[in-house]
Amino acid sequence: MSAFDDPFDPDIELGRAGCSCGRHSSEAEHVMDEEARIGRVIESALIRALFPHDSTRRNFIRAVGTGTALAAISTFFPLSAVQALAAERRPLEKPDLKIGFIPISCATPIIMAGPMGFYSREGLNVSLLKTAGWAVVRDKVLDKEYDAAHMLSPMPLAISLGLGSQPQRMKVAEIQNINGQAITLHVKHRDKLDPRQWKGLKFGLPFDYSMHNLLLRYFLAEYGLDPDHDVELRIMSPPDMVANLRAGNIDGFLGPEPFNQRAVYEGIGYIHTLSRDIWDGHPCCAFGVPESFIKSYPNTYAALFRALASATDYAHKPQNRADIIKAIAPANYLNQPIPVLEQVMTGHFADGLGHVRNVPDRIDFDPFPWQSMAVWMLTQLQRWGYLKGEVNYRLVAEQVFLATDASKRLKEMGLPAPAANYTSYTIMGRTFDPARPEQYMKSFKIKRA
Repeated sequence: MSAFDDPFDPDIELGRAGCSCGRHSSEAEHVMDEEARIGRVIESALIRALFPHDSTRRNFIRAVGTGTALAAISTFFPLSAVQALAAERRPLEKPDLKIGFIPISCATPIIMAGPMGFYSREGLNVSLLKTAGWAVVRDKVLDKEYDAAHMLSPMPLAISLGLGSQPQRMKVAEIQNINGQAITLHVKHRDKLDPRQWKGLKFGLPFDYSMHNLLLRYFLAEYGLDPDHDVELRIMSPPDMVANLRAGNIDGFLGPEPFNQRAVYEGIGYIHTLSRDIWDGHPCCAFGVPESFIKSYPNTYAALFRALASATDYAHKPQNRADIIKAIAPANYLNQPIPVLEQVMTGHFADGLGHVRNVPDRIDFDPFPWQSMAVWMLTQLQRWGYLKGEVNYRLVAEQVFLATDASKRLKEMGLPAPAANYTSYTIMGRTFDPARPEQYMKSFKIKRA
């Protein structure tokens, strides 16, 4: 049986035993249906409270329609807030949680939600566990030592498909950060500003199944370099990248913050290209949750989603960054100097080449798990030979990235959510249309597939 047979077999996914009541395809769909039912009860109760007499109520609804009536009521009595409050009052099946994270800026919402009270407001007692590397995070989630974890956004796709591990159904509940990475080179390579000069160089990457790997490969190939033959790519933990750059073990890295800025801070490296200049708005890290957790603890999952969505929305606002920096800087979290984090989080930074740059969206935070992002990742995993054979891009994306669920939950919280789950992107001048992934794949000259 191939890696595709089990995780994405529609007969399995849409079986009668998909949820606790047996009427839905999954526990997430069951919870959404229950939430919709509660919402309808709340709406009905409000209308009855405002119009206690049956004839008056019916005449009003008959005159304006149910939708208009609810919209009018919402102007002075926010239904979404009441519905969210109703959801919050559901008893949590498992309030004590263990969540793993890697000490990088991408984990900001997951980390800050602890000291800044976002978890506790939802009744959650979360132990945040700093972890050495991405393979360790993956294994601890698979072994159920962690309930959920900070993950690189391609990791839940890889885990679900059995790439690099035994397959287990993993979901992307939310994206944590967008942008926030860079290509950093050793200062001895100041004369190599043209990537065509990088043949023979050694680059550090945090994990095979990472946006860092996919973006660096994409970048190199656009400059005519084959990433598997013209350069050497080495996997290493993000906190080890600066030390390896200093020791000369690598010539550069495409890595997460704050390590690009830390290399500049220590006078070892310079920032060559921000990842936003490769693909502005690209995803990086995500909140990965096993499907089994969502099925077993739906109320806890809903509370966890609210906590992290609220934290991500808070982190998105520049005026909150100063307080966030103080919360995430200590040794038990990022263990970084405040000036380094300030340069990352404000986008006002020294680049190591004698310039001070101002890029406010150097890093940003947006929780929506676009399924079009997942399709792009799948094309690149296939392009470079990680994913073999034919791929139903859309099916896999929709199984792993919970965009529809996220949209509904965000709207109930009063947070913005897109009207669709797919959109197109421009990456180094090349347009990606998620409706035509095969055509996109054929457009590349340098590829393994």
